[in-house]
Amino acid sequence: MTDPLHAELLELAREAARRAGELLRDGRPADLAVAATKSSAVDVVTEMDIAAEKLITGLIAERRPEDGILGEEGASTAGSSGVRWVVDPLDGTVNYLYGLPTWAVSIAAEQDGVTVAGAVFAPMRGEAYHAVLGGGAWVTGAWEGERRLACRPSPPLDQALVSTGFNYVAEVRDHQAEVARRLIPLVRDIRRGGSAAIDLCDVAAGRLDGYFERGLHPWDLAAGDLIAREAGARTGGRHPGSPPSGDLAVAASPGVFDPLLHLLENFGAWHD
Repeated sequence: MTDPLHAELLELAREAARRAGELLRDGRPADLAVAATKSSAVDVVTEMDIAAEKLITGLIAERRPEDGILGEEGASTAGSSGVRWVVDPLDGTVNYLYGLPTWAVSIAAEQDGVTVAGAVFAPMRGEAYHAVLGGGAWVTGAWEGERRLACRPSPPLDQALVSTGFNYVAEVRDHQAEVARRLIPLVRDIRRGGSAAIDLCDVAAGRLDGYFERGLHPWDLAAGDLIAREAGARTGGRHPGSPPSGDLAVAASPGVFDPLLHLLENFGAWHD
């Protein structure tokens, strides 16, 4: 049975993600422009990122004023309830800026440092993914009702479809490209979608056999990591048993995880 608090947090995450996603989808101005940059001139923020985060944090503050919040666009409150929300109001901003469909809203709730609920809404796919700790992972879409997510049966690594992403700092991205160059002859193929949250959900949905990326932040992966794990995938970081982190995040079908992580270690995936 799902913990009543976790169920409450999940419903709020789903509502906030849906409302923010609809704002982003329906409110995107034709002349959308860059409002600010972050790690480099190509790591951008738009006015819509900021508006979506304001909507999400306002809704959370209204419903659960004692909770903490960590948001990509600067929202940060400590809270006193033991619950913290980890919010990416627009994962895939560059895709959104260019009118590409691969972007999402990602919202996770942590209780005492453990992620217990997560929601990822991908409006241009018409799909909403969600999970609660111990309750499995689910998706709604153009079909009727919810479908339970399950990662793919594990193929041999040379038949695995793997996704990755690249940092916006040129030196780091150059190293990541070299890792991808060495990896691509050893797998079925590599994809690069541009949204970590969607990549993690695609592992959960069996659309990818694996995913890895360096340089992610907590808001990029908190919800998607829970969704992938609840769908049966393994996730982790650079050390055995460690969680995904900025050094390295890996998610894969159970039989793909170790061989993929071993290759990434051999290729120095987390080194400059």
